[in-house]
Amino acid sequence: MTENHREDLLRILECHGGPGFEQDVARTIEQAFMRYTSQIHRDALGNLAAVVTGSGEGERPRILLAAHMDEIALVVTKIEPGGFLRVWQAGGFDARTLMGQEVWVHGKRPLLGIIGSKPPHLTTVQERKQAPPLEDLYIDLAMPESSVRQLVRVGDRVTLSRESLSLLHNRIAGKALDNRASVAVLLETLRFLRSLRHHVDVYAVATVQEEVGVRGATTAAYGLRPDIGIAIDVTFADFPGQAPDDSFKMGKGPAIAFGPNIHPKVFARMRDVAETHQIPYQLELSQGPTGTDARAIQITREGIATGLVGVAIRYMHTSVETVDYQDIVECGRLLAHFIASIDTTYVEGLSCY
Repeated sequence: MTENHREDLLRILECHGGPGFEQDVARTIEQAFMRYTSQIHRDALGNLAAVVTGSGEGERPRILLAAHMDEIALVVTKIEPGGFLRVWQAGGFDARTLMGQEVWVHGKRPLLGIIGSKPPHLTTVQERKQAPPLEDLYIDLAMPESSVRQLVRVGDRVTLSRESLSLLHNRIAGKALDNRASVAVLLETLRFLRSLRHHVDVYAVATVQEEVGVRGATTAAYGLRPDIGIAIDVTFADFPGQAPDDSFKMGKGPAIAFGPNIHPKVFARMRDVAETHQIPYQLELSQGPTGTDARAIQITREGIATGLVGVAIRYMHTSVETVDYQDIVECGRLLAHFIASIDTTYVEGLSCY
């Protein structure tokens, strides 16, 4: 079997693509998809779908694998006197982590800037007790105001400037691992599928605009009409002070979700496949609709049997999100064997609870 897709993930993390502006990252992902299929297309919203057909004649079951490729971003809302930029978010930044960050402002050309705020010496005692809110931060491009106004417009996107780090024990830290870690899961799934026989058509889709309302998954599921839809996303890794039932261990395999957003037979098959093939896994209970593409997939058209698997990362929605790449590999192995286990009889049984 070919080497895993760790280096592809590092290249994908270098790309910039906030919600609605995923074109650059889509091009990089497409190059990786081309190792497995020539059937690659985009829809009108920007979702990138790679199709791997199953064996056998006639109409085959369809499975959608959805992993969003957009990253959280900022949006220029105002150009202040002096050329300073005010911003708001397209996705949920943790404003506590933004001060001092380097960023790219995607104006008429990419511009490197820094996020600044009032120095602590000039703050009140009350202000020093809390992190400054996003509306008090600004971007300094170190350019004359006239140049800034020529190159930047209100509405331009801003993304973090951060090189990914290869850490010890197969771990990676950087921006946008939410959710490009799961794009790597798509690639690992296709890699494992090459050595397996499967009877379903697989639609591996890098979706857009998840961070602003699971919009890409909505159109992808509607257009592709899968029999089964599996969302792949990140979940919360453990760290000091976190309740054990709210987080998951890194290096212990994917988290398989169950709850109202998940079809019980899809969950049961996923769990059984993990145990049969000795794939490490963890269980994630969701009490309602999840904050993932699964939320949209489940209620598309007349309803789609939906599953959700997650890869644990630390420091979500910061510039140093951290993942164990072995969890990505194991998640891909789980999904490949799950796909290989599906036949028409199983799909027909999904309508019977």
